[in-house]
Amino acid sequence: MFCTCLCLVLAVSGGVATTTAPSLADKHNALGFRVFAHLASADRNLVFSPHGLSAVLSMAQLGAAGTTDEAMKRVMGFSLRERGASRQHRRMRRQLRAEEALRTAGAVAVERTMSVEKAYRRALSRAFGSHPLQVDFGRPERAAEVLNAWVADHTAGAVPELLAPGSLSDETRLVLLDALHFRGLWKVPFDPRLTHRGLFRGANGSATPVAMMTLTGRFNYGEFSTAGGEDYDVVELPYRGDTLSMFLASPFEADTPLSALAADLSGRGTPEWTSRLGSVRRQLSVPRFAVDSELRLKTALTDAGLANIFNVATADFSRIAAHERLCVSDVLQTVKFEVDERGTEGAAATAAITYSRMAVEELTLDGPFLFFVQHKPTGAILFMGQFNHPT
Repeated sequence: MFCTCLCLVLAVSGGVATTTAPSLADKHNALGFRVFAHLASADRNLVFSPHGLSAVLSMAQLGAAGTTDEAMKRVMGFSLRERGASRQHRRMRRQLRAEEALRTAGAVAVERTMSVEKAYRRALSRAFGSHPLQVDFGRPERAAEVLNAWVADHTAGAVPELLAPGSLSDETRLVLLDALHFRGLWKVPFDPRLTHRGLFRGANGSATPVAMMTLTGRFNYGEFSTAGGEDYDVVELPYRGDTLSMFLASPFEADTPLSALAADLSGRGTPEWTSRLGSVRRQLSVPRFAVDSELRLKTALTDAGLANIFNVATADFSRIAAHERLCVSDVLQTVKFEVDERGTEGAAATAAITYSRMAVEELTLDGPFLFFVQHKPTGAILFMGQFNHPT
């Protein structure tokens, strides 16, 4: 079970390789890789939802104007106000909703005394199918309870509290929510009787006993080299239905940092490296693993070029509300991710708070690796992460 809940909160500020054009999903993924590169460090586990981050930023970008709009388009690589973009975005979301394993939802909570521009309402409806719901942010704790109930409902209870006490204030004006719930079962499950104890070589040099799952069969597999000459391989594990897959990338050499692989995969773009995988027969061993992350994304987004949206002096979201000075204070994300013999379970929540190897018969992932969950028809990466050591 994957669950992702995405939230953007706006409040009034105090005081004054191929020739084919990249798809919208490719641009979402590219932004995700850039942010991932800022978040990743050599010796920690990490997971986050690039799809979710793009969703909340897209909602905000629909209301951006002036230099804020320009900065967001430059960093995100797209604008949903461009001709045909909303239609493409709506089509991508419709394809995700068509998946039996996926459930998506969106909501826009607006301070009941605030007047929202009609053009913004129309843009939200076209791109997200969302319509504003009135909320009394003058009672911030009660408003948080209402929104947390929506979150819990659309994540099957996996994220019971996205907004902690104190997350909202009487200056809050708008909360944009996007939720994704996914329950993924492997197309071919691992046999629990074959799970055995093995040693995982952590990025910090540790050797930790883990439960190593084993599956023999044909896998889509490929070998790559980074620009710096580091060799690594990628293997695909499909979920039931063949439209969703997990991709695992691991370096040949133990001293190769995962950041080198992430940078190479980001530069190639997912269409290139997934298209270069070929069917091979392997005995795959991969540990059961779980990764939990609580992320503050403001610094990563600022470093990526979005300082404008966090600065009360420069942020311009006048297309949302012409008479309110709005700016973003932070973007938060909490993700829980677990892999076992049957499939994958996970939960993620994002809140943006705003004020006005070599080919061998055995393939054993007993060292650090990257992982990605991708919706193959659209190419959208729902989750990406790195596993450096067992916990």
